[in-house]
Amino acid sequence: MLQGYPSKHSEIIAQPATLVLKDRVGKSNNVALLTLNRPEAFNALSEQLLKELNVALEDCNADESIVVIVLTGSHRAFSGTRLFDLNFISVKRHHAGADIKEMGELSFADVHKSGLPGDWSVLTALRKPIIAAVNGVAFGGGCELALMCDIIYASEKALFAQPEIKIGTIPGAGGTQRWTRVAGKSLTMELCLTGDKISANEAKQCGIVSKVFPPEKVVEEAINLADRIAQNSALVTSMVKQAVNTAYETTLQQGLAAERALFHATFATPTFFFQEDRKEGMRAFIEKRPPKWTNE
Repeated sequence: MLQGYPSKHSEIIAQPATLVLKDRVGKSNNVALLTLNRPEAFNALSEQLLKELNVALEDCNADESIVVIVLTGSHRAFSGTRLFDLNFISVKRHHAGADIKEMGELSFADVHKSGLPGDWSVLTALRKPIIAAVNGVAFGGGCELALMCDIIYASEKALFAQPEIKIGTIPGAGGTQRWTRVAGKSLTMELCLTGDKISANEAKQCGIVSKVFPPEKVVEEAINLADRIAQNSALVTSMVKQAVNTAYETTLQQGLAAERALFHATFATPTFFFQEDRKEGMRAFIEKRPPKWTNE
């Protein structure tokens, strides 16, 4: 049972995966909680874990009853590894989010053929909002994984870092790109060139993290946020995500054009599926009542 969250709001989904746990949570059971479950290695992103994560994400994307996804890590880590002590944390031994044991002896040809550091297209193509609840260290690939999510909530004890330079490589899953787009060139250069870590509050100040909570509250608060988002039309929610991501990935003028096209789509003719929820939302506002979404 999720600590601090009523048991009646949680329903376990049986599935064979062991490295990624999948629960149904929320007041309407329409929020998926995915938990990276490799605590003995601080949830390091092994090949098998990534495969199971992709399967879980694909299942969530295809399940019409799931509106929002929350991603977190088991125990004290979001995603890191204990393989090396590079003076990041004096009492723990973990480094980047990738599994260094799997990568250490690979050649250029091996990496190029395998597509390392992994296939992230399932996560980045999700139609549904995904919230990262970072409950501990998020280093290397683990940090990049959090950055791929739409919203990041962090524990007061969370730490973020791109320490790849300490083992003779660079971030390979978007670290140099996503940090720069949000936090700017100067901080990104400093973090990637030194491998230094930053705290949750520092990450919030630079725009990486949305909110910071006590460790025992971060997952609960992420689920509460997911619950609030899930009260809206699932179809229009996906449109908002598409519009914001367009702003993140294109020029201002391209983003404005995409936003306007999506806005117009909510007023489209009955052959388009967005119209009914838009009408219901406006009627409910005028009538001062909660809307009843049909996702049509």
